[in-house]
Amino acid sequence: MQAPALKCSLLFFSYTFLLFLSSLNLASSAIVCNPSDKKALLDIKYHFHNVSAFKTWDSKTDCCNDWSGVLGCDKHGHVTTLDFTSYNLAGPIPSSLGKLRKLKTAILHTNNLSGHIPSFLGLMRNLEFLYLYDNKLTGPIPSSLSQLPKISAINLGSNQLTGSIPESFGSFISPLITSLSLYSNKLSGPVPKSLGKANIQLLDLNDNKFTGDASFLFSKDNTSLFSIDISNNLFHFDFSNVDLPQSLEYLNISHNKIYGSLPKRLGQLPLKKIDVSFNQLCGKIPTGRRLKQFSPVFFSHNKCLCGPPLAPCH
Repeated sequence: MQAPALKCSLLFFSYTFLLFLSSLNLASSAIVCNPSDKKALLDIKYHFHNVSAFKTWDSKTDCCNDWSGVLGCDKHGHVTTLDFTSYNLAGPIPSSLGKLRKLKTAILHTNNLSGHIPSFLGLMRNLEFLYLYDNKLTGPIPSSLSQLPKISAINLGSNQLTGSIPESFGSFISPLITSLSLYSNKLSGPVPKSLGKANIQLLDLNDNKFTGDASFLFSKDNTSLFSIDISNNLFHFDFSNVDLPQSLEYLNISHNKIYGSLPKRLGQLPLKKIDVSFNQLCGKIPTGRRLKQFSPVFFSHNKCLCGPPLAPCH
């Protein structure tokens, strides 16, 4: 089970509202593009050569008011929001992007960007939202991303990233980090235990090659965690005594090697979606009206789970 509707809605609410505010800001005053930001943007245009999406980017016009993809500037004309969704961009992420010192939202998903994720992104002190999913990025995740003091959401999903999750991702400098999506990559190894201490609301590690214990990612002390997806990995741990936060609404641990029983607390959670299939779980499914409403498919292909919505226990 994946939750595409959840991911889409989170992306919508996380930056669409910012774009709306930016449009109000531009409409209310005659903001003129900062010269240094304009030069950086033109360098980005030249980096990608003849991309039709940049046809409005003319050195004689104003980047804050006339250029497509530039969706926000502050009162000083510094660019705050870029949206290059589906711009058919190919090649590495240009270093000129790092010269946009006031950039808050970088939306570069659904392109053909390749090469490594540059470490200079970790030096962009005002960055709040970083969306690089659905590209062809390779190499490791730079640990410098954890040093962004204002970062709220990072989505690096659907790339070809390798290596492990940086240990520093369990100690983000930013107290605002709420969403971390690393799904559908080639990441491997154990997940750093420090990640269990991060106060994240949405964590998506689906479809990688992570191994070992991930029980520490579930903590009743993390009262803000409402969605966690660790499915389609190689995790191997006892689920019996896992602490599940009362805030949890979306749970997917399917297609792993997780064993033990389902915690009784599971029946008390306000779950909207659950999938524990294709594991080595055993025992009676906890009682709870919500759990009975889910399809048996989401509990199937385990060692010996029983009870509603599966067959009765004997």
